[in-house]
Amino acid sequence: MRKGRKPLVERHRTLSYERSIDRFCLGGIMEKIPLTRAGFDKLDAELKHLKSVERPAIIRAIAEAREHGDLSENAEYHSAKEKQSFIEGRVKELEGVISLADVIDPSKLSGTIKFGATVEIVDEDTDEEKTYQIVGEYEADIENGKLNMKSPLSRALIGKDEGDSVDVRTPGGTRSYEILKISYL
Repeated sequence: MRKGRKPLVERHRTLSYERSIDRFCLGGIMEKIPLTRAGFDKLDAELKHLKSVERPAIIRAIAEAREHGDLSENAEYHSAKEKQSFIEGRVKELEGVISLADVIDPSKLSGTIKFGATVEIVDEDTDEEKTYQIVGEYEADIENGKLNMKSPLSRALIGKDEGDSVDVRTPGGTRSYEILKISYL
């Protein structure tokens, strides 16, 4: 290490994307981030879009706003710079996630519920059936049946088998679910 330079881990924490870097660290060791192939491809496509479409567009918008004169009172310029900051932050976050991605193919898995499982459950109180796939936090989307593996429901389901019942503590109270079907697609 050169004289006067901070250790690598300390330097990374001073960068603008320290929140996303700290999220991946556990005692200074980078953790792998589990993703399905579809989740990885979606994040990769977003990164490519930001780099090839959004970044050049915002650079043009900043250049155009600069031509309008006084930057201290130029709302277009400040808006474009703010959007640029958001885009660059998201690019750094996505690059970090992709570099630490552990792509898991659920179709090669079987057995009890684990990451990648598609689970059909029924609420034992209301008889409402729901289907969820257990995925990583970066691809979780409850509206589309993608359940974060760190959610209370996922944690209760992991390790269970078809026919098992689980009790889940939620903000609305304890809910009971029966596992109807497990599949790995």
